[in-house]
Amino acid sequence: MANFGFFHLLKKKKELIPLVGFMGFAGLWATYSAFYALGKTDVIINKHGNPEPWEHIDPTKPQKLITINQEWKPIEELEKVRKVMK
Repeated sequence: MANFGFFHLLKKKKELIPLVGFMGFAGLWATYSAFYALGKTDVIINKHGNPEPWEHIDPTKPQKLITINQEWKPIEELEKVRKVMK
């Protein structure tokens, strides 16, 4: 019965329809963004299980929302430090 009242209110006050549309879109976009961020490998949720997640990122997989002409090359100094640390 509450939904009928909501639609009845929108029918009476048509100026609320764009507001409801924008708020619904914003809510859906926020939900999508949260699930998208959780699916990325560079977002840390559990620091105890994987304290250095940047060591396990696939360099061939883009990490940005939009990637244009990304080229990945290993940095020699970091490779030397990584070999010394292991």
